[in-house]
Amino acid sequence: MKQNEFPPGWDEERVRSVIAYYDQQTEDEAVAEAEAALQNESSTLMKIPTELVPAVLELIDKHLANNQP
Repeated sequence: MKQNEFPPGWDEERVRSVIAYYDQQTEDEAVAEAEAALQNESSTLMKIPTELVPAVLELIDKHLANNQP
């Protein structure tokens, strides 16, 4: 049986915490959270072709690596 693998900085406790957060969230809270995210001017939401997702993720990783303190 394969052991679960988590991204860097994540563990089972953190995953369970995130699941619990969204399980306990009301529909109104979820809508408010989504609307607030759309108002965030530090990021952009866009639709990209699925086949470009790996390239976009690689660019994001490079950007984050170059902008870490």
